[in-house]
Amino acid sequence: SAIPSLKREMRNLSEECSLEPVTVSMAYVYFEKLVLQGKLNKQNRKLCAGACVLLAAKISSDLRKHEVKHLIDKLEERFRFNRRDLIGFEFTVLVALELALYLPENQVLPHYRRLTQQS
Repeated sequence: SAIPSLKREMRNLSEECSLEPVTVSMAYVYFEKLVLQGKLNKQNRKLCAGACVLLAAKISSDLRKHEVKHLIDKLEERFRFNRRDLIGFEFTVLVALELALYLPENQVLPHYRRLTQQS
């Protein structure tokens, strides 16, 4: 399925942009919530993955403006979508997640452990 491969891309991109494992873990949780809600389809799954990484980076890191721009450039390049589509879709994902970007530790920790053991 495309989901594990998208999560691998999310992790690789996050490493290239020097995002913390906890940020990647949060992006995974957001992404999985969208999958469980049935929000993903072939047309939007890359946008969903990109928006999840972007939201996680914004909420868990103190990124400067140029770092956010660099992340958006990387997302656009890696997932081959238009930045305007990504920015618009970010809000769609935010609504689908019911604005709940702060996650309980028990949702993030399993992903975090797996990521830190892999590297």
